[in-house]
Amino acid sequence: MKKSKTSKEYLKRINMARQYIDARLDEALSLDDVARSSYFSPYHFHRIFHSLTGETVNAYINRKRMEKAIRKLIFQVDLNVSEVAQAGGFSSPANFSKAFKLYFGISPSDLRNYHKLEKNQNSKIGKLFSKYGKEFKPEKLYSQFVLPTGVFDPGKLEELLMKIKVKEINEKQIAYISSPKGYQLDSVFETWDKLNKWAETRGIEKSFSNRFAICHDNPVITSEDKCRYDAAIVVESGVDVLEPFTKSTMPGGKYAVAYYKDVAEKISQFMTEICSKWLVDSGYEPDNYPPVFNYLDDSRLDNIVEMDIYIKLKDLTFS
Repeated sequence: MKKSKTSKEYLKRINMARQYIDARLDEALSLDDVARSSYFSPYHFHRIFHSLTGETVNAYINRKRMEKAIRKLIFQVDLNVSEVAQAGGFSSPANFSKAFKLYFGISPSDLRNYHKLEKNQNSKIGKLFSKYGKEFKPEKLYSQFVLPTGVFDPGKLEELLMKIKVKEINEKQIAYISSPKGYQLDSVFETWDKLNKWAETRGIEKSFSNRFAICHDNPVITSEDKCRYDAAIVVESGVDVLEPFTKSTMPGGKYAVAYYKDVAEKISQFMTEICSKWLVDSGYEPDNYPPVFNYLDDSRLDNIVEMDIYIKLKDLTFS
């Protein structure tokens, strides 16, 4: 019992360190400060972090910076490569380009002009493939809305984008638990089963309307097992939430709400469509909160995901 309680506390503190890093990716991070954010001694923090996450602190920081940079390159086309480098905490555009190509196997400028490159070009030489065994496929970051037959259907895409609504959502108190193996389906389903069982013992209403998945990472650029997936349920403010569950708040405010019904493999592409085709003309930009999926049925029944996708918004600011 003592060992279990200790391991939970260690994991809680490492999550605090990851949150500290994620909020400061554009800064020159001091590893001692990261260690202090988790209340661990700097002398032992690195070994503890690596043993619980499977990554060194530097590898985690580098991966999160690369993921942030690639999102900016794809979705913030008004920023040039130098501005993306600066926003990612890199010392110079040259160092950024070198590190980016080493990681993804393609330069930042080539990524932005990917449609002009030879179709057989691949990027298996990047660290993403060698370290995580994941081939980076840039084409999946771009607009590719297709039917189950594989045929591009701009009409269906336009219809779905036209149905996106901006809604004012109230703040919600939630209890959540993270999937131990990220977006891997078996792990996701087991995580939801654990949350639903916990909710049942607390007398929480069994309804899809109060259950949300908070998806922190893009599986196109992050290995599925490294993606952070939180299964969450709305709770009353007075409900006791004990480990391994965590109590948190889903912030209120304006959200873009998009309906999706298709296979899970196309969710990332649909998210890309929202960002590249709807957001750019919406008058909004995405706020600093992960996408939220509100499932409308159990996809285990027919392998089709039906859900509303929530993207937190803020007013577009002009420099």
